[in-house]
Amino acid sequence: MPLETRSPLLRFGTFEVDVYAGELRKQGVRIKLQEQPFRVLTLLLQRPGEVVTREELRSSTWPADTFVDFDSSLNTSINKLREALGDSADNPRFIETLPRRGYRFIAPVTSIDRKEPTAAASATAAAPTHKWKVVVLVMAVVLAAAVAGGLFWRSRQARRLTEKDTIVIADFANSTGDAVFDDTLKTALNISLRQSPFLNVLSDSEVAKTLQQMTRPASTKLTPELVGEVCQRAGSKAYLVGSIGSLGSQYVLGLKAVNCQSGETLTEEQVTAVSKEKVLEALGGASSKLRSELGESLTMVQKLDVPVAATTSSLEALKAYSFGVRAQVYAESLPYFKRAVELDPNFALAYAAMGRVYRVFHEDSLRTESIKKAYELRDRVSEREKWRLSVDYYILVADDVDKAIQAAEAWGQSYPRDSEAHEGLAEAYRRLGQFDKALAQYEAALHLDPNNASLYGIVALMYMHLNRLDEANTIVEQALARKLDHSFLHGDLYYLAFLNGDTAGMQQQVEWAAGRPGDEAYFLNVQSDTEAYYGRLAKAREFSRRAIQSAIRADFKDTAAHWQAIAALREATFGNSQGAKRDVAAALALSRDGSVISVAALTLERVGDHPGAESLLAELERSQPSNTQTYLRAEMEVTKGNAAQALALLEILAPRELWWGLQPAYLRGQAYLLAHNGEAAAAEFQKLLHYRGLLRHELIGALAHLQLGRAYALTGDTTKAKMAYQDFLTLWKDADPDIPILKQAKAEYAKLQ
Repeated sequence: MPLETRSPLLRFGTFEVDVYAGELRKQGVRIKLQEQPFRVLTLLLQRPGEVVTREELRSSTWPADTFVDFDSSLNTSINKLREALGDSADNPRFIETLPRRGYRFIAPVTSIDRKEPTAAASATAAAPTHKWKVVVLVMAVVLAAAVAGGLFWRSRQARRLTEKDTIVIADFANSTGDAVFDDTLKTALNISLRQSPFLNVLSDSEVAKTLQQMTRPASTKLTPELVGEVCQRAGSKAYLVGSIGSLGSQYVLGLKAVNCQSGETLTEEQVTAVSKEKVLEALGGASSKLRSELGESLTMVQKLDVPVAATTSSLEALKAYSFGVRAQVYAESLPYFKRAVELDPNFALAYAAMGRVYRVFHEDSLRTESIKKAYELRDRVSEREKWRLSVDYYILVADDVDKAIQAAEAWGQSYPRDSEAHEGLAEAYRRLGQFDKALAQYEAALHLDPNNASLYGIVALMYMHLNRLDEANTIVEQALARKLDHSFLHGDLYYLAFLNGDTAGMQQQVEWAAGRPGDEAYFLNVQSDTEAYYGRLAKAREFSRRAIQSAIRADFKDTAAHWQAIAALREATFGNSQGAKRDVAAALALSRDGSVISVAALTLERVGDHPGAESLLAELERSQPSNTQTYLRAEMEVTKGNAAQALALLEILAPRELWWGLQPAYLRGQAYLLAHNGEAAAAEFQKLLHYRGLLRHELIGALAHLQLGRAYALTGDTTKAKMAYQDFLTLWKDADPDIPILKQAKAEYAKLQ
């Protein structure tokens, strides 16, 4: 609170100030002090213990029509004032500096009644003219301070951001010589600020796109010199620059928000960490203050303010996580995330990131384990990240789509500008096979994050699922026109080329993936599926072998085992029992992942090994959702010839059969064939032919033609039956001639002639 000014004598330590006389005395001896430093001292003494900002000092002590270098003049006045008081900036007794903010008078100040005898009583008779000048000056100072307070409040309001403004975060300037702070502090600040529903941090994809427009690599460091241009080009309002320096065993961190259009400093914070271990804690505190200064309500800051140090207290773990986030290829990011959780076993965000990578490469057990662990640690993350972890958990671990939808909708309400909230809701709808609703949410996410290459890829895939191939192609072309690149886009290009019979187009994408960890293995497996679709089993086997070896080299053993199990199921479907059993053994030797076990059980059932299939199913019941078990039980009933039991089980899966890639529909058609209901069987197989963009190169898409021919034959419609058989035999015109199922199809077709 300001001191009473009716008594113009103020005392601190051994010093006295006579405001009216304009004099500073020490133990009765007058100390020479120029007018400007005295004005600064007077204002500081009026507000002891409070921060007096540089702006307030400018407004109160330098008239508006005074043209000087204010920063230099103020620094000079403070230095002269400290010299007169015998004070030190490094170890202050009276005037404390708050870098880039202002100053604070830290010594006790008392007001003295003028009648009280003082050691300098005889020295107070100054010339009347000078006295009145000082009185006028003091009154002006007080008035100016009041006016400046209002102007300062209004100027702060003008400098605040709105919810529509975006900000860019620069890389920290690290002068400590300790590389652990490189990348780490920017990531920490990003984590801290993204928990704010108010602040809108420019996404990594937008930054990468802007850098590309500047003909710079996406990995370019955003230095203080570069970030301003990125900010302007991206149409953002402000950028944040951070710095860290060492002061003995302590660390000084600075944050500054700058309007990238005008160059005006909007706000800045400086904090000190007493040790290296306290740096993240100090940064979190500065980040919270920054949020408030930039316009976020204090209530919201207090409500949504999980310290970065709670997410992880390990700088080394956060550095490893930062490298993983910056990696341009999924496979390259995984070792960094693994290292992060080794350094900090409670690092929820690192577990979540691992889970997302494992998901891309179909490492199901590791994906489940990672996401489950992240969910268990959700109390250590921000509100925003809790929603994200919950949606991932409900979808990928608990298989509870209804809860996932509820969580994603609540997430979107709390963070309406968060594209990932829309992605989470889209994924939930996709699990229900509601591709139209999923597409709408993915497009909403893309609208919020228009340079996210992976989003273009998934939007194009949704169009394919809905058989809107032209629109799928348009989306991919839009991404390419923006010079975006992602493995999802190349996958889309391969599928579109397949659906259009463009062999050269498929080969072009295969060549793109060559030598890329993870991507190479994936595209080799895609080629294997394509060859199998056309009945070229020998080539399919070779591509499977190469895909499995590539996955093992990339350290994706679960993926390799899954593909080995798929190869086994293919052999069983084609009628090669011995090859199927051999591949099952190889797959299980690589991994006991849930997806591997489920496919292996299905394979053994198809080749007649019922005890082996039952044993695997019992093992599966401990790790896989009930829907997987239901499907396997239905498959077993079909192989045993129990059509009614199979149809009853498949009724459970009907609401989500599109998500299952129409596998339940194909199996239901087989059950109807067993029951000699050709019309019902034909309806099921027609579903597969209708959703061509959903099945793409899946083997059951080709076999549906054969099964449809069998269904029409049961109904007595020989003409339609012949056409269906011909369609199948045309697809398999280059198939290996010794495949049992092909021989059987030819024999059935001959009987129709």
